Amino acid sequence: MKLIMSWDITPEHEQDYFEFVIRDYIPGVQRMGCELTDAWATVYGNKPQITVSVIIGSPRKARQLLFSEDWLSLNNRLQDFIQNYTMKLVYARNRFQL
Repeated sequence: MKLIMSWDITPEHEQDYFEFVIRDYIPGVQRMGCELTDAWATVYGNKPQITVSVIIGSPRKARQLLFSEDWLSLNNRLQDFIQNYTMKLVYARNRFQL
């Protein structure tokens, strides 16, 4: 399974956002057994500023992860720095997915 998330960084929190992502978010996601596969930044156009994809594994593991206290806590902290957050769970393919 692949979890695709997108968001915009709140302008007044950019520095704090980048520090959080490097120091806490990426290591936290990896500790939960997810494999970061894509990270995109939109520099032009009316699309989400950041898009991130992680491979989770089976549908069962994805459900367990997304309802786990660790995941909910980490993503609640992310919300302090972003807006317009969306996520979707799809079957992973060997190609670019949105």
